[in-house]
Amino acid sequence: MAPLKPKPAVIAALAASLLGLAACADPGASAATAPTSEATATAAGKTFNLSPEQDRFKVDAYQPAAAQVPDAIKADGKLTVVTTGGTAPLSTFASDNKTLIGSEVDIAYAVGESLGLQVEVLPVAWADWPLGIESAKYEAVLSNVTVTEARKEKFDFATYRNDLLGFYAKSDSDITEVKEAKDVAGKRVIVGSGTNQEAILVRWDEENKKNGLKPVEFQYYDDDSASTLAIQSGRADLTFGPNAGAAYKAAKDGKTKQVGTLEGGWPLKAEIAFTTKKGNGLAVAAQTALNHLIDDGTYAKILDRWGLSSEAIPRSELNPAGLPKK
Repeated sequence: MAPLKPKPAVIAALAASLLGLAACADPGASAATAPTSEATATAAGKTFNLSPEQDRFKVDAYQPAAAQVPDAIKADGKLTVVTTGGTAPLSTFASDNKTLIGSEVDIAYAVGESLGLQVEVLPVAWADWPLGIESAKYEAVLSNVTVTEARKEKFDFATYRNDLLGFYAKSDSDITEVKEAKDVAGKRVIVGSGTNQEAILVRWDEENKKNGLKPVEFQYYDDDSASTLAIQSGRADLTFGPNAGAAYKAAKDGKTKQVGTLEGGWPLKAEIAFTTKKGNGLAVAAQTALNHLIDDGTYAKILDRWGLSSEAIPRSELNPAGLPKK
């Protein structure tokens, strides 16, 4: 498929919508395709267990966190968490095509067990979780939900991962680092149309052209296979998109490497959080559990297990500043 260049008419609109696009929508919309048949995938020294038997890290109840669980949730001894599935390595389906696995699922189990609760993780459509949480049908959602000021009006948050965008190049590429506009000057970059990352790249390209540097060649593809072929055949230099899926893919096949990351809300910080109904008290307990998991090393092991160590946070925060309203 021939690459296309952005139309001048949309450049201003893209730049103006940068902050509005930053809040995560369905993570399945732009991340790596979920595995469906292999029990394991091994590459670049990394093995991913994609079977229904996950052998998760053992977590015992942590009493300071368990004591903070609201009575209404503690009553049945169960924590019901929802996630969207379909987006490796965050939440996807195992080789049996029905068991939910992934980093979000592992964190759900680790937090719930720290709280002394039995954990149930259910798949839901992205559009359905807000009402499910508000109505108390579900107690939490772990599905790459970014903290925003608009969402804070209805939900409470305990952060557990940085929301990052990643630049990736072919593993033997001469490109070693991308961290600012000049680093993409003259590069052929694959990016998703209408995304936050495209808006960032448009702004960087405009800056480069004002400084007399070569323009970016924007490339757009309909699917991941076409994008992969473009990188591997040398027709493109970089991909720029959500880091989690790209990091998983790089570790899985060893054909690409991470050469830079940006905050998902660039230039603002964006954070992914354990999301609960506002005011029910569960987020407070979840924050205590998450910080305990950070302190005892379980948190780092979970992220490393799924190739997401670059998105680790030093401490969980309760309702931090979110991305601004549009």
